Amino acid sequence: MPNHRDEIRQLIRQRRRQLSQDQQHQSALKLVEQCMQQELFHASQHIALYLSTDGELNTQPLINALWQAGKSVYLPVLHPFSKGHLLFLHYQANTPMTLNKFGISEPKLDQRLIIPTDQLDVICTPLVAFDDSCQRLGMGGGYYDRTLAPWFHTQVGATPIGLAHDCQQVDKIPTEKWDIPLPMIITPSQRFSAS
Repeated sequence: MPNHRDEIRQLIRQRRRQLSQDQQHQSALKLVEQCMQQELFHASQHIALYLSTDGELNTQPLINALWQAGKSVYLPVLHPFSKGHLLFLHYQANTPMTLNKFGISEPKLDQRLIIPTDQLDVICTPLVAFDDSCQRLGMGGGYYDRTLAPWFHTQVGATPIGLAHDCQQVDKIPTEKWDIPLPMIITPSQRFSAS
């Protein structure tokens, strides 16, 4: 197993992309079961998710299940003025969408739909790889690290949860000082807790 962060990213992204459509579909359904069993999801009303790309675990079935449960779902939007930061916008089935500079679908910016991050209950984060101590390796842009920094320092506000395929687990993530371990990571088969 490579120990350099970029090598890990490359290896795990390749592993993730090799999953068949059926494996992806089954994983997405199992993720819904795992998440809906968590007390945190039951107790939360405002939940930020993301739309999957590049072989990531498909979040759409989870979004649908949260809508059916009467929860409000929010998606990240690249901040237009604060480089490297995210805004979260209320997301519904009819929300107008646009592609951001990374080619990822996001809600069309509308100030009326923005929710302050501190009013979210949960922020589900994408990740490339993780280890059993809930260290997360992202794509390298630092968007979620910056978004989660206030929580990391105070443990107050939205609880961050990583979502990943089981195949994205590695033995150990080499960490940098800015890396933020997550309190919980959920895969289709299990839940990992940092504590």
